[in-house]
Amino acid sequence: MLDFQRGSREAFEELFARYREPLHGFFRRRLPTVERAEDLTQETFLAVIRATARYQPRSLVRTYLYGIAFKLLAVERRQQARSAPLAQTAHEPASDTALWVRQAIEKLDPTEREILMLREYEQLSYSEIADLLRIPLNTVRTKLFRSRMALKGLLDPASDLKAESEA
Repeated sequence: MLDFQRGSREAFEELFARYREPLHGFFRRRLPTVERAEDLTQETFLAVIRATARYQPRSLVRTYLYGIAFKLLAVERRQQARSAPLAQTAHEPASDTALWVRQAIEKLDPTEREILMLREYEQLSYSEIADLLRIPLNTVRTKLFRSRMALKGLLDPASDLKAESEA
């Protein structure tokens, strides 16, 4: 990123090559269409270009990029909420298992869901998640534990019944 800030086109091309797919996946798992995921991926890199002069290496480049992506996603969700009654978009076909997991994840508390997705899908470290969401590291650990337990209960209700009967 610092090389790009100094004017290296090759450095930007390397950033784009390295982070395009992970960022696209980040948006794809959170948005109903591939097209919007692609658009927001491109917007993320446009924001990087526009803000190059203001970039300060306070965290990892990956955390910086996900921070931009997270802000773009928040704007997108607000826009979707305003226009939700007007347009219903369909998800692409998925396997029954993938659909079951997706529905279970959607039932989680929004903050816990986001932490789980950042950790499991985006493979961010606990400290990167804490930096990105601006919350304490121990809060990340606690919420991640809670979300995993809740997801386990949603995906395997029999395990909850067994645990209750053993208590």
